[in-house]
Amino acid sequence: MAVARGISQDNRLIRPIYGRTPAYLARLDPGTEFPQTATFGRSHRRLAPHVYSEQEICDLVTAASRLAPKGGLRPATYATIFGLIAATGLRRSEALHLRCSDVNLDGAFLTVRNTKFRKSRHVPIHATVVAKLRRYLAVRARPGALTEDSPLFLSPAGGFIAERRINKVFQKLRTNLGWTARGGHGKVRIHDLRHTFICRRIQLWHEHGADIDNAMAALSTYVGHAKISDTYWYLTGVPELMAVAGKRFELFASTVGGGHHD
Repeated sequence: MAVARGISQDNRLIRPIYGRTPAYLARLDPGTEFPQTATFGRSHRRLAPHVYSEQEICDLVTAASRLAPKGGLRPATYATIFGLIAATGLRRSEALHLRCSDVNLDGAFLTVRNTKFRKSRHVPIHATVVAKLRRYLAVRARPGALTEDSPLFLSPAGGFIAERRINKVFQKLRTNLGWTARGGHGKVRIHDLRHTFICRRIQLWHEHGADIDNAMAALSTYVGHAKISDTYWYLTGVPELMAVAGKRFELFASTVGGGHHD
């Protein structure tokens, strides 16, 4: 049975009473104090995400590119969607609702419109992403015209791809790849690619000695968060990130302390 202890107003520790709660003790001694329920607001348990390895991302994109029909739009579409989410941290819905006019290959950026918080933003993309999108657009142009308002990722019906459809495709690929989820969720999720992007980006900044505080503010804007605390929510203490952060702290400590240890 649990041991309950009450604190009196003169800071005396009331003797342990087995199986009794502080609320019960308060009835016996009005001087007993204990924190009220939800003192710090509602609690929310965050389940640890599955942070993809680089190999897992490559395997996912490769598996998607091998979907039927060989050389058709479908495999190119799903390989590009998964690769784009992994490379930019876009929300699944943001990627699926991109229009052809939202892709600026010359400027190397995407325009994400009316996002979760009803705001639009520009998302710069790496040269390798530009090359992959250029290759995809060459395949995408075959079944239909690339008008400004047409979906970037085309469904078989000629419209935007529904989330339930991409979920179904992902579930099939996940099963075929035989992944075991790392974290608190029973299965690996598409959304875990967004978690992975944020964790890996911060890991790279640590490795290059970036100013993390300023970098986090930029990252929060990049991924479309309303508050920087929302971006910190995505951080997960994966071994690679903790190792590089630990080494950087050791360097900082040795510099501040002049290299002396007590």
